[in-house]
Amino acid sequence: MEWPIASEALKKSTEVQLDKWKSEGKGWGRNLSALLQKTVPIHALASLRRRHSWKEREPQLDGQSGHQEGQSGGREVAEQVTGPQPCGGGGCEQRPLDKGLRWTTLLPGPPECLGAEGRLAHKLFRDLFANYTSALRPVADTDQALNVTLEVTLSQIIDMDERNQVLTLYLWIRQEWTDAYLRWDPDAYGGLDAIRIPSSLVWRPDIVLYNKADAQPPASASTNVVLRHDGAVRWDAPAITRSSCRVDVSAFPFDAQRCGLTFGSWTHGGHQLDVRPRGAAASLADFVENVEWRVLGMPARRRVLTYGCCSEPYPDVTFTLLLRRRAAAYVCNLLLPCVLISLLAPLAFHLPADSGEKVSLGVTVLLALTVFQLLLAESMPPAESVPLIGKYYMATMTMVTFSTALTILIMSLHYCGPSARPVPAWARALLLGRLARGLCVRERGEPCGRSRPPESPPSPQPPDGGARPPPVACHEPRCLCRQEALLHHVATIANTFHSHRAAQRRHEDWKRLARVMDRFFLGIFFSMALVMSFLVLVQAL
Repeated sequence: MEWPIASEALKKSTEVQLDKWKSEGKGWGRNLSALLQKTVPIHALASLRRRHSWKEREPQLDGQSGHQEGQSGGREVAEQVTGPQPCGGGGCEQRPLDKGLRWTTLLPGPPECLGAEGRLAHKLFRDLFANYTSALRPVADTDQALNVTLEVTLSQIIDMDERNQVLTLYLWIRQEWTDAYLRWDPDAYGGLDAIRIPSSLVWRPDIVLYNKADAQPPASASTNVVLRHDGAVRWDAPAITRSSCRVDVSAFPFDAQRCGLTFGSWTHGGHQLDVRPRGAAASLADFVENVEWRVLGMPARRRVLTYGCCSEPYPDVTFTLLLRRRAAAYVCNLLLPCVLISLLAPLAFHLPADSGEKVSLGVTVLLALTVFQLLLAESMPPAESVPLIGKYYMATMTMVTFSTALTILIMSLHYCGPSARPVPAWARALLLGRLARGLCVRERGEPCGRSRPPESPPSPQPPDGGARPPPVACHEPRCLCRQEALLHHVATIANTFHSHRAAQRRHEDWKRLARVMDRFFLGIFFSMALVMSFLVLVQAL
């Protein structure tokens, strides 16, 4: 295709400028870069090259700086601001004039290859950043504070490390401020009212997370900013934050946590930079639900503090994340097994003493609770306060220990031998009388609510002691009354029988007392286990 012919005035002005630079002996590489920004057609430059017989060594020596500036200030910026422009017709080609003038690739091709919007964006970018610096605060008056609006959107809770007390979040952070040196009239640039440029080219507030628990720099420096014609700058950047959070596990697994994220400027005081939140709370519109924590809210609060290192106040914004733990998994895996085991422990009082498994059941339950206590201790951070489930485990283990000790004591009462002393009178009246009727402990064949009256053992009579009726004269020589030896042996046998019956009755009384104690402690410990389990489970409702 044929290139358009440049105007004679443009060709003549270009030749005059080149002749002037050459006669003065100045390096024209840098000035040529500025001249080329006037969008000179390729064939006009080619004719100028033939006219002045340019050499390759001149741009390499004198035009190298122009090559670097032109390439970094033109091509990269053009690609980032406007992107590649579509070409019409049969295609476009941007040819270098020779090997030494590689920066001539920045020259636009024919006019149809670069649209009006692209040329205006290039021109706007060059006009804005001609004398701009990102090292200083962009305010017209240095005594004026720059207002920065901070908005945080919670996207995901990545991890809550209770042992190390570190909270990891995925946030979308938006910062907005006004740059006094980046303003333009949209009508002068074809109605262009906003551009998107790399954030590293503009001044950015040094707002950091005060209570961060990570030494890595934030991964948000590569995002772009949106620059509007009135100087308003909006910087949206995603960030993964690791912040310290004081975890209170006193009510675990029914606990609620409050974790604060404090944002503020690290070097600018309140007289130079004022940070304020946008809205009363962080946004939860794009939050991804967490399987362990339920988010109740994330209110924002602005504070102005004066630190010991500096006299000027430092404003900051604190977003408090309100969390409540989802306790369903902990209830099923840790709490319910402990409740069932604790309800099994009082049943040792219901086992017959002759079974020989009363003490074994209590020891087995105690070992099972110890295993669950070790599993709980591995998942809990070391803290001064004992968790609620830990208190429940300790109370249950104490109850099982006391029940096992009482079981041993009751078994010793059950196995009292015939040589034991009789049941005391107060125990016979209180325990074997009233308490036995109240607990419905009865002998075999005895109706509930009635107890057999206590019987005093008969006192054995010596064979020749005690008062006897007056002897009656017996004239039979073979009468039994005259067999003194036989009567003595019969009396001895009767006394031994009565003594055995009395010892047997004392043994039965102690066994009955043991059954009454078993029934009494069964009700006491079962009620204690039910009350403790109910108090713990009601926290989950």
